[in-house]
Amino acid sequence: MQETVGSAIRSARMAVTLAAVLAGCASGSGGGTTPDTTPQPGTTSPSGGINSTWPVTTRLHIDLWLHGYAMVQEDTTLIPFFKRGYAEQMRSLKSRANATTQLELNRDRLRARLALNPGLINAQFLALSFSTWETMQGALEVFLQADGDPNRSNDRQTQIVIATIAQYFPAAADREWLRVLLLSLKDEHDVFYRAYWTREQQDRQATALRVDSLWEQTYRPKLNRYLRNSQLEAGTFYLSLPLDGEGRTTTGGTREENAVTVAFPESPSSAIDAIYVFAHEAIIAVAGTAVRDNTTPVEKRNGLSDLYNAVGAVRGGAMLLKRAAPEIHDGYMRYYLQAANVTPPSTNLEAAFFRTFPLPQGILDAITRQLDIVLGGI
Repeated sequence: MQETVGSAIRSARMAVTLAAVLAGCASGSGGGTTPDTTPQPGTTSPSGGINSTWPVTTRLHIDLWLHGYAMVQEDTTLIPFFKRGYAEQMRSLKSRANATTQLELNRDRLRARLALNPGLINAQFLALSFSTWETMQGALEVFLQADGDPNRSNDRQTQIVIATIAQYFPAAADREWLRVLLLSLKDEHDVFYRAYWTREQQDRQATALRVDSLWEQTYRPKLNRYLRNSQLEAGTFYLSLPLDGEGRTTTGGTREENAVTVAFPESPSSAIDAIYVFAHEAIIAVAGTAVRDNTTPVEKRNGLSDLYNAVGAVRGGAMLLKRAAPEIHDGYMRYYLQAANVTPPSTNLEAAFFRTFPLPQGILDAITRQLDIVLGGI
């Protein structure tokens, strides 16, 4: 799943702007929160680090933000936004810990507004523009204090921050929804989630190391030609606890602007799952172009093109791996069949995959042609 707010300011420029804005808030009479630059548990790439073009890492604030959505969002898509049963699992853990937070108390209110304005789902990408929870929280507070109006500030950098966030929350009711979500997540963070997240990072350290090893030593080199020729030569590869086969991706052509967020596998034996979802996310732009060029205005209006986009990313990822890393092509198909709640057959795997994820031939041909161009480049 790729960000659809095309004019959003991406990670590097946003981070610089927010640091200046929030420092000003902390030293002045306004509100805001000073960014916490202390490294978070589990956020260091196991081996690649800053020397990797696509370091594997994690971030608490990304997982917390997505966790909030997972707890309130209806998830009925073919490939789920979040792991199946995630919300029930989290509620069970919180119950055993006797942890009740504002997120449960405000759940129905948050769900009601999401149902009225599904576009709020796009704000899931917002977390990828920040480096810490403290920075994100402070920026959202600045935005809410201004009621989403950049003209309420005389500072140009603050105006940019407010205008950027306003793209996700343009209406007063949307901003009220954000206010309730932010209040809920503050409580969730303090009472339950930070401790839970830290334990999970420790428990999954061996898994993170295995993902990093597979990526750096084998699959990043195999995908390097495609990434380089798709303006994805560098970026950040995030592992996220709530996600399933539908990742979260932002792109902009530079290392600081490219981010791919995928499901954090549960054990070293399933570490390859993170590579599958990365391939799915990396092909989204190619698949999206193929769908856009091969759907009618009627299909775009009735939402069929949205379905084709989702299926196109799944099929496109398989096509990419069949060329670049054929040894994991079957594993990719099994993973996405399971993500769609389909039991992979012992025979005729590809036929079952095609039946589950059908696409018009014109779109498939367009993806093939684009892959020929990208993989044939220097």
